[in-house]
Amino acid sequence: MQANGAGQGQESSELSCLNSAQNGESSSAGGTHSNGLLSSTDNGNSVGTSNGSSIGTSSAASTASGSEVGSLKKKKRLSQAEEDVIRLIGQHLHGLGLNQTVDLLMQESGCRLEHPSATKFRNHVMEGEWDKAENDLNELRALMHSPNAIVRMKFLLLQQKYLEYLEDGKVLEALQVLRGELTPLKYNTDRIHVLSGYLMCSHAEDLRAKAEWEGKGTASRCRLLDKLQSEDSFPYSDPVLSPQSVPPSGLNLCPDLPAAYLPPSVMLPPRRLHTLLRQAVELQRDRCLYHNTKLDSNLDSVSLLLDHVCSRKQFPCYTQQILTEHCNEVWFCKFSNDGTKLATGSKDTTVIIWQVDPESHQVKLLRTLEGHAYGVSYLAWSPDDTYLIACGPDDCSELWLWNVQTGELRTKMSQSHEDSLTSVAWNPDGKRFVTGGQRGQFYQCDLDGNLLDSWEGVRVQCLWCLSDGRAVLASDTHQRIRGYNFEDLTDRNIVQEDHPIMSFTVSKNGRLALLNVATQGVHLWDLQDRVLVRKYQGVTQGFYTIHSCFGGHNEDFIASGSEDHKVYIWHRRGELPIAELTGHTRTVNCVSWNPAIPGLMASASDDGTVRVWGPAPFLDSQEADGLNENCSNMDS
Repeated sequence: MQANGAGQGQESSELSCLNSAQNGESSSAGGTHSNGLLSSTDNGNSVGTSNGSSIGTSSAASTASGSEVGSLKKKKRLSQAEEDVIRLIGQHLHGLGLNQTVDLLMQESGCRLEHPSATKFRNHVMEGEWDKAENDLNELRALMHSPNAIVRMKFLLLQQKYLEYLEDGKVLEALQVLRGELTPLKYNTDRIHVLSGYLMCSHAEDLRAKAEWEGKGTASRCRLLDKLQSEDSFPYSDPVLSPQSVPPSGLNLCPDLPAAYLPPSVMLPPRRLHTLLRQAVELQRDRCLYHNTKLDSNLDSVSLLLDHVCSRKQFPCYTQQILTEHCNEVWFCKFSNDGTKLATGSKDTTVIIWQVDPESHQVKLLRTLEGHAYGVSYLAWSPDDTYLIACGPDDCSELWLWNVQTGELRTKMSQSHEDSLTSVAWNPDGKRFVTGGQRGQFYQCDLDGNLLDSWEGVRVQCLWCLSDGRAVLASDTHQRIRGYNFEDLTDRNIVQEDHPIMSFTVSKNGRLALLNVATQGVHLWDLQDRVLVRKYQGVTQGFYTIHSCFGGHNEDFIASGSEDHKVYIWHRRGELPIAELTGHTRTVNCVSWNPAIPGLMASASDDGTVRVWGPAPFLDSQEADGLNENCSNMDS
């Protein structure tokens, strides 16, 4: 054991860089380096350096550099931040097996990776010396954040010991651990019952499969150390402990910042440098205005030498196609749930179904559905995209339910010529839908148009069914959104605005609602907390019905049409638009973002056209990597 990694009874204040030359001296312990950590292991066996000893045996090199190191220390005392960086680098290099480099780094800087008692504990765990490791825990008790932490840590330690005995066929020894050591802890009895069942395993492979355990050796012991260093790993990320074992005040609400049992000055959290780098990359992506690809937490997929940037040219800001098959105003557009089709409805009495090419993202006409005498102002795809329901404007008392695959009309529903059926929403089961209008109709129907339930006196402007299959959200003429339950006939107020709600849509997780409010613009509401989150600026919204949408990966973006002929796009966190798309020559009534292709969007306008938006064409490789145009940071 090295002078900076051994010794007992040292006070916890002795946890930073050491100031004496003895910090870098090496001892005669063959498998341990001057940084206090074991050298790389293979299948549980220690692997030494090339000459079988630590770098400290190179006394000539140490002596030659000793005076230089000493003079450096006299010139400059390392700050706490510098010490932390050195320890982080040392931990990372140790994980790569560069132990000689770590020895030199610790020796020259006068730092140590961790407290001597923590080093001894780590080494004993990796060597499988469980009794010694348990004694080490008792020495570390005074350094722990929680006085009860030692019980939880002993539980994991003894569990590993028990499983290794079982794998080695030492059933009597394993039974003694279970009865004489684990059970007396009186901790997590449910898990102890599970562990006792492993006694019936007939062979090692059966044990590893049932216990979801890697088996005796380096891998499982390293994983054990990771758990022992992070409190939040106990209740959630491993079958070792049940949810009942979560301490009432010990919940870690931020999984990326583990609540360690031992302070980091005693023992660094596992792979701490990697965690910090990953968090930095994720933060840069989160602040990137145009980031619209799936988040990959693997650092191998990014360059750490450059800041993360996305080009606006990769964003759906450019017209890819102009669809002119409609011969009058286009009031609505909606991509199917699987993103393979686009439906558009027009004042010209037709619905056109377009096919989306999965490779080129080009759309082409698939079929036209005719006969909607009043025009088509709203469309809703069934959950499985088999059916499409079309509604008309205020004076339309009918709705059409089409089979998209065959192009056949399954149902044409009308309860009364006095009705106004202008909005519709599918139940998640795909067997029912709700529909209504501003004349006081609010119906629940089956696929054949049969009336299942009705709610009297609700003047509906827009509808949405929540994923629980019971609650239906409806905006009405009282400038509010209420929740209605057709099963127990209860209703409650959820959103109250000061101006008419012309339309709204709900995020996939059901938490957020996006409202187009007359004369106000686009508002974002939290449905759970029932609070207004944000008002988005720029859009021109009068008393026309304009439909906005969530879009992009993780629905990080919001898009809306506008009466000033533009399409506006915002990042969900910012009130100012990040893009204003021009090209339409009259009011843009509806925008739909493809749910499967984040870089594809469609807009419908009174100018009679549908525009399909995508990234800039003909991107060269450098532009595609986003190197030519930086993203601006945006306040949360």
